[in-house]
Amino acid sequence: MPENKLLYLGNRIRSARKNCGLTQQELADQTGLAVKTIQDIEKGRKNTTYETLSVIIERLGISANMLFPSKISVDDEEIQRFIGKFQSCTSENRKILLNTLDCLAEQLLAFHNNFSDE
Repeated sequence: MPENKLLYLGNRIRSARKNCGLTQQELADQTGLAVKTIQDIEKGRKNTTYETLSVIIERLGISANMLFPSKISVDDEEIQRFIGKFQSCTSENRKILLNTLDCLAEQLLAFHNNFSDE
């Protein structure tokens, strides 16, 4: 894999890790990986394995799509990030999230309809 793609991958993982409020050591501890492995991936010095990416993705609650260059919009990227976190939840927590989102969407739609009627 060309170096620029490894740097891109490392930057995306670093960004997702920081969004979760984790240090490299905490991510390493929570994934069972060596901190040196996390450092090398984030610096673009290591072309990592599928297994390693899989545990990182699962812990960070992100979609694999977020880690590779694409032409998706920022909105799509935010949706992919949410989907990754959703997939990391238990079945029970997924139901809670879906019910919460459904309720919130109904409230926003009602608010929008009330506001546009004025």
